[in-house]
Parts: sequence; structure tokens; C-alpha cells
Amino acid sequence: MTTLPLLLLDVDGPLNPFAAQPSEQPTGYGTHHVRPDFLLARFPGKPLEEVEPIRLWINPDHGPRLLGLPFELVWATAWKGEANTWIGPLVGLPELPFIAWPKMFHEDPDGLHWKTRVLVEWAAGRPFVWVDDELGPQDTEWIAANHPGPAATYRIHPGVGLRAEDFDTLREWARTELGA
Repeated sequence: MTTLPLLLLDVDGPLNPFAAQPSEQPTGYGTHHVRPDFLLARFPGKPLEEVEPIRLWINPDHGPRLLGLPFELVWATAWKGEANTWIGPLVGLPELPFIAWPKMFHEDPDGLHWKTRVLVEWAAGRPFVWVDDELGPQDTEWIAANHPGPAATYRIHPGVGLRAEDFDTLREWARTELGA
């Protein structure tokens, strides 16, 4: 068992800056069009070629940079295990564990992100940083009050994605908080 902290990683926003203007593809990112199973499930019986694929902008440098961080990487994305099929190979990541959300995109009674409670339960007290584009201050506060170990939320702009300084910040958090 590893003693590294967890890096709980969302796909859309941090790795796929989907909110960037279509005419402004971020530098260093390649364009990929994919039809994951979760997309195809929305169109039962429709021929594959008639299902509009998802456009991904992916930077292949992110994989080596993520692997160079002192964290155990975990997919914390609505892509769930399909991140290992469609995203990991594009950035050079091995198969990673993922959080299998029991319910997605639902309203929380306290206004938390739909991932927050399950993510904290999944971490089971281990130190973590959660990297996502949809985090709010209420999530950070709730995690601080309900997670027994060191934890941080790290919001990424969905039109920018992870940048070099973000990797530095994550590395510094691990060093400062845990001596990693």
C-alpha cells in the first residue's frame, strides 16, 4: 500500500479545457474526437456514425507531469473508468483507480458539488488534493470539517486547464503538508 497522498483528478476542465473558445485551441493541446460508452448510452439504437463525438483538447505533456508528482493518481470524473480508455492513453497515464459514483449530477441538500460527499468517503481519511473545475468554497469548508486528514481543493479554470504553475503548486502542497 502506498503512503502517498491522493490526487483526485477530474477530466473536463483540468485535462480537457473544454470552455476555451473553439477558435482558441490552447497551445500544446491536440484535438481528439471520441464516442465513449456514456455518450452512446444517451442515444440507444442510433448508429455510431450518427452520434456527434465529444471534442477533447488534450495536452500529452500532462501525463508525465502528473506521474512526476508525489501523489497516487485517481480519476475523480464523470468519465469514471472510461477515463482509462479514452483519456489515460492520450496523456500517457497507466490505468488508474477511479471513483465509481453511485449517483451523478444531483442536487445536494447543502449546496455541495455532487462529488464532494462520495469523494471524502472514498478517500477514507487519506490525505488528498481534489483538482476540478467546479469546486466552490462550500466544498472546501465541508471537506475541512468532515475529512480527518490533510486535504485541499484546487480549482482549475475550464477554459485554461492545468498549467505549469499548477503542477508546482500541487508539488509544493505535498511537500509542505506531508513532507512528500
